[in-house]
Amino acid sequence: MLIEMINGALAPAFFGILVAGAIVAIWMSLSPASSPRAITDRMTGMVDASGMGEELKTPFVQRMILPAFHRLTSFLAGLMPQKNIDKLNLMLIQAGSPGGLTAMDFVGIRFVLAAAAGVGYFVMMGRTDPFLVLIRNSLIAVFIGFMFPKLWLSQRIKKRKVEIRRALPDALDMLTIGVEAGLAFESALLRVGEQWDNALTEEFRRAVSELRVGVPRNEALRHMAERNGVPELTTFIAVLIQSNMLGMSIAQVLHTQSEQMRLKRRQMAEEQAHSATVKIVLVLVLFIFPAMFIVILGPVVPEIMTSLQKMAQ
Repeated sequence: MLIEMINGALAPAFFGILVAGAIVAIWMSLSPASSPRAITDRMTGMVDASGMGEELKTPFVQRMILPAFHRLTSFLAGLMPQKNIDKLNLMLIQAGSPGGLTAMDFVGIRFVLAAAAGVGYFVMMGRTDPFLVLIRNSLIAVFIGFMFPKLWLSQRIKKRKVEIRRALPDALDMLTIGVEAGLAFESALLRVGEQWDNALTEEFRRAVSELRVGVPRNEALRHMAERNGVPELTTFIAVLIQSNMLGMSIAQVLHTQSEQMRLKRRQMAEEQAHSATVKIVLVLVLFIFPAMFIVILGPVVPEIMTSLQKMAQ
């Protein structure tokens, strides 16, 4: 009798109570205990009332939700290998540090989104699906919610690399003009960063900031190549470092590299144009041709069926 009740209408409520209890237990175990001295000081009025007022003016999300979230993400990140944390930090840097997220924040978002997806599906479909089907689909929703942030991050990295690759030839032209006009290389980088606002110029401004705090030029350029992982940018920086070591003219190197980058960009555009024919064929076969066959052969099909029936009789 008890098993039938669990498999029946009480199953969604029972599972929801268990999930809610687990979340509350985890939050209570991770939240630090309040200091008895602080509580006694507040009760006796020893704490400054103005300080308490400023604290209460802070939004509830910043006072309670975000600290609890950071404690949870720190705990979850502590369970992961340091190698994975470093790789995730590099991916976030290559994506442009969206929202100022750290690796621990990203891990916490993945777990929270996975739990929200699973619980949300369970609550919404708890009265319609059978219990075993509900558990299976909830686990699928958990997997999708856990993998979605990583897919989003990968797409953002790919988009940013394409943006850097497209902006590099024009930026090298501007650098060449600035260096030939008498500007130093750092000043030319800064001028290009002020002229445009894209992913590449952000990296230029960051490299100039490193140079201003005393980082050697070659090291700052290597850092820029490592942060982005764009082959064209890495090649350009390697050539630039070698030219500095050999004492070659930076203006000539920039001019040569800008021509090569422009040629590569033209070749990439031609490659995408050639691949468009294959994509058009897929669209024609899957969408256009079936619609044409329905329009052309549709009126004839009833007559063909009638003729076949008469022949069969």
